Amino acid sequence: ICMIAHVTARKMPTLHRHEKEKFFVNAEGRKESVPSIHDPPTRELSVVVPSYNEEERLPLMMDEALDYLEKRQKRDPSFTYEVIVVDDGSKDQTTKVAMKYCKKYGSDKVRVLSLVKNRGKGGAVRMGVFSSRGKKILMADADGATKFADIEKVEEGLKNLQPWPNQMAISCGSRAHLEKDSIAKRSYFRTLLMYGFHFLVWFLCVKEIRDTQCGFKLLTREAASRTFSTLHIERWAFDVELLYIAQCLRIPIAEVAVNWTEIEGSKLVPFWSWLQMGRDLLFIRLRYMTGAWQLETRKCN
Repeated sequence: ICMIAHVTARKMPTLHRHEKEKFFVNAEGRKESVPSIHDPPTRELSVVVPSYNEEERLPLMMDEALDYLEKRQKRDPSFTYEVIVVDDGSKDQTTKVAMKYCKKYGSDKVRVLSLVKNRGKGGAVRMGVFSSRGKKILMADADGATKFADIEKVEEGLKNLQPWPNQMAISCGSRAHLEKDSIAKRSYFRTLLMYGFHFLVWFLCVKEIRDTQCGFKLLTREAASRTFSTLHIERWAFDVELLYIAQCLRIPIAEVAVNWTEIEGSKLVPFWSWLQMGRDLLFIRLRYMTGAWQLETRKCN
């Protein structure tokens, strides 16, 4: 298995942008070059929202997030933000729906990055992160399962990690405190899969974070740049590799309980997705252990 993992490994992360992905379309329909995470930050917060066929669920999340962000900006005019919706090669009207918010709030606050083909959630988040301008970068799912106001909880978790070594720190939203309630609503089979996945995460990769898969994570700009430029996994298990990289680099990580509600329409196919994630977890450990993957920083082009 070690040999297969090593031989089949793609040595370096795929960090290439298609020519069409090097531009945002602003509210007036004109193209604007995307900024780079390697540029100095010009916003307090960037919110990256990976979206694949989310025309129905995205509006609820965007309404909640922008309502919170606008009210916060009114209370504190020095607070600046941007929301980057990354359309991950959707086949529906996700881009069109997101552009309505761009036109309503302005392209300086809401930006839509349309990927030419589907990269997977991890690949979509990475493209959004690499195009962000914030001092802090928040990953937030398009389904709005986590209450957006809980950003204050993960911000507090990040603050409590100070002083940040090399300005790097990560605060993860967590649903671990809701586990007993969720088990009561799940089938025995799904509960077994969940426990099996948690065991593999703990045994192979990440030992100190109970919930690696919650899509509500806040990173300092430096931590986001360092971890995402090393990331290889582009689909469901990318969170685990992200935190594994952070552990290896000794980036401090906080885990903070957040409110979470299961929203219908999940893209996760229970058995096959868990099987794919299990394979990815094993390969993450083996490929770093055998040196097939290195903790090298690369720039997106």
